[in-house]
Order: sequence, then structure tokens, then C-alpha cells
Amino acid sequence: MNISTLKPSPTQVWQIAQSHFRTLRADTPFQPRIDAAAKTNEWYNWSGYRAPHSLWDEELEYFAIRSQAALFDISPMTKYRIEGPEAEAFCNRLTLRDVTRLKPGRVHYTAWCDDQGFVLDDGTLFRLSPDRFRLCCQGRHLPWLLDSAIGFTVRIGEETEQVAGLALQGPTSFAVLRDAGFAGIERLKPFDLADFAHESGAVTISRTGFTGDLGYELFVERELALPLWDRLMVAGQLHGIRPIGYAALDRARIEAGLIVANADFTAAQQAVRADRQRLPYEIGLGFMVDADKGHFNGRRAILDARAGKKLRYVLVGLEIEGNIPAEHAIVYHKKNREVGLVSAAIWAPTAKKSVAIASLRRPFGDLILDDLWVEIYAMRELRYERVMKRARIVPRPFIRLERRSATPPADF
Repeated sequence: MNISTLKPSPTQVWQIAQSHFRTLRADTPFQPRIDAAAKTNEWYNWSGYRAPHSLWDEELEYFAIRSQAALFDISPMTKYRIEGPEAEAFCNRLTLRDVTRLKPGRVHYTAWCDDQGFVLDDGTLFRLSPDRFRLCCQGRHLPWLLDSAIGFTVRIGEETEQVAGLALQGPTSFAVLRDAGFAGIERLKPFDLADFAHESGAVTISRTGFTGDLGYELFVERELALPLWDRLMVAGQLHGIRPIGYAALDRARIEAGLIVANADFTAAQQAVRADRQRLPYEIGLGFMVDADKGHFNGRRAILDARAGKKLRYVLVGLEIEGNIPAEHAIVYHKKNREVGLVSAAIWAPTAKKSVAIASLRRPFGDLILDDLWVEIYAMRELRYERVMKRARIVPRPFIRLERRSATPPADF
């Protein structure tokens, strides 16, 4: 056999690579506008979609969030439609929070667990009407949702491809929406949602976001996506609107002390090792657990662990001396005992501090709070040098912006 005949030609290699690229990453409804804005050509795979890491300048994109209005495509976020006469009962059984308190036209941040109480994912639950919900999250959970729905009169379907999403964040975001003609947008309080006329249909706008800043999220049918983008860009010309990529959003969310599944904690179904799974109280989501609402997935295991003081970890915010980001640094007690790991860290431009989110093994971070250090490997003159920096546990978020909750928002 002639081995050379088995080797693909350069043309075949290119065709295979192109086919693989197209197969791996789909386009969102906003892709034509994003591609037109892309200067850096830095892309990553978000749930099978081609998403921008940055579009023009990562650092300036961050400052667009904090000083102007930033537009980010959230269409790849997984979206589920949950509807039917027992939709409320199903969501209440599935998630940690009491869904009976979630009124139509409201959103809440929630999470759901497996039967052992380990967190499967976190996300936002939108109550669109008395018997219709939208659940947004990072992972895909349709089999789990369908299995959990056995016995309930409810319909569940994924609508990720059918519903396009945008996040509009920053101090001038309200002014952009007002000037775009969304009358009454000033009445939305944090975690409110409402439908507004758009083209031949409607856009659902919620006062939510992932930046710790004034901001909104907009959801629209796929065929109306590009007109929505154009409408916002035209209205935002005098308000500094800028499209951004994920890197800038990630900076803002860390500064706001917000966590991401499979970054700051491992989702239960993704964990290879049992000690990687986390209970809600171990990742700062204990405030969601409503023990008075009746049964929900993982209830007994979660409450038993809390009552028996069997919680193994605690998620903390750290303020670190110096200005070197402590990305993926190991946390030590008294410089010699390894007690945890940093999952996210930045030099926070607004807070003007080096901050981090870290998971520590109890009692560190719970009962033992002092004499903590992080081990950082810093690049200096083309060499990595090991430096130990003192770390102090501080509350999250690392910044609090009054404009985030002001109603009506200020007209910047």
C-alpha cells in the first residue's frame, strides 16, 4: 500500500478545517452586525456558537460598560420555554427559590440541583404570564427538565435558536432605550420585565444584566433581531453605544462579584470527581434556599448538610495587595498550608483594587479568616517569578453602583 495516498492534500486539509469550523460554531441572528464590528477577530465557542472574545479593544470595551452603553449578544445563552397550567408548580419543584412569590412581569436569579443537593446550574427565571416562564442558563438541561416534569401538566421546549437576545449595559443604557422609542421604559424597576412594540411584533425587555451596572436584557424573535440591533445603534449614537465581546463582560461580572457555572463552580453533571460538586451554601447561593416552600430537588440533602454542619467549602471575595491579577492562584494559610483556589481574578478598574473570587475549604473562609495568602506567578522580563501576596476576605460585590437600582434611572 502506498502510504502517501492516505494523506490528504493541502486543499483537502483546508476543506476539512473549514467544514469543521462551520460545523462547530453556528451563527447567532446578530452575526452579520457582529462580524461587521469585529476588528480583532478573536472568537471562542459559546455553546456551539461563534462568539467574540473581543471586537475592537478589550479594555475600552470594559469602559464602555462603565461609562457609556455596551451591547452584547446573549443569543447563545440557553433558553427554555416552560408553560401550562402547572408551570408554576413545576418551576417551584425544580428550583431553590419560592416561585409562587415571583409575579408575572418579574425575574429572579435562581439555581437548581440534583437529588444529592449539588448545583446543576444557575440562571434567571422570567415569569412572562401566570402560566408561562422562560428559564435562561449556561448549560443544556432539556432531558433533566423533561424527567423532572413527569406528573406535571406542563410543556417544555428549548427556544435558544428561535429567540435572539441582547444585553444593553451601562449608565446611558436607559437613555438609549428611551430614544429608541420604548415608551415607559423608565418605569421598569430592577428585575422587572415588559413587552414593547417592535416592527411587526414585540420585544421583551427586562431590567437585568451581568455587570453590576444599570442595564437591560432584550429578547426578540429571530427574524426581528437585526432591526432591533439597528434600532438600538441609531438611538445610541449620541449616548456612546458600543458593541462588545465576552472579555469585557467577564471583567465587569468579576468586579460585580457574580459567578459563572463551570468557571467558579463545576456543574454537577460536568464533574468528573465527586469532590468537585458543590451544594448551594458552598458557592454563595444559600440565600436562594427556601426551606418553607415544600419539596424541591435536593431539599433533604441541602438542609441536612446545613443542619449537620457538613458544608465543605465556602466561596469568598478576596482583596489582594498589589496590582497583579491572581488568576487561578492557590490560596494559603500562613504561607504554607494550601486551603483553596482562586477561580476568577482581575485588577478591577472601577474598584481600583486587585480582587478575586475563591473557593476555600472550611473552616478557612468561614471560621478562620486571617493570615491568608495567594501564590502568583508573575511574568517579569520574560521569566515567571513566584510572589506571595496577602489576601483579605471582603464582601461581594466589590463595587456598588447606585445607578444600578435607581428608578427612574438617571438620564446620563
